[in-house]
Amino acid sequence: MVWHWDLHKRKRTGGKRRPYRKKRKYEAGSYPTETRLGEEEVTVPERRKGGNIKVRVKVAAYANVSDPKTGVTKKVRILKVEKNPSNVDYNRRRVITKGAIVRTELGLAVVTSRPGQNGVVNATLLEEHR
Repeated sequence: MVWHWDLHKRKRTGGKRRPYRKKRKYEAGSYPTETRLGEEEVTVPERRKGGNIKVRVKVAAYANVSDPKTGVTKKVRILKVEKNPSNVDYNRRRVITKGAIVRTELGLAVVTSRPGQNGVVNATLLEEHR
């Protein structure tokens, strides 16, 4: 489990700050879901803070690609992850995140959803690569 708290950090002056309490559940986080290309695999929905549900896509094979000119959306197979500008390591490992450019059966598309949090891969076709 990941913790998003700063009780263990030092003061601005550099002095030690001692924790005055233990960890709280609302400070707990989770590791990022690094969605990759392969046979479709969705995780079990998780309950998050405020009763919200988070569905994670571990492995994606299809994307809902919309054409901005016609407004038509189709479910097509993802052939390859071309580029991921969000992280150099993600680019190297071909992880699908929001903003990643993927090659689909219709052409190049940019991912507009957050697959690790929304549970679906939505994309929009790029104009110059149709």
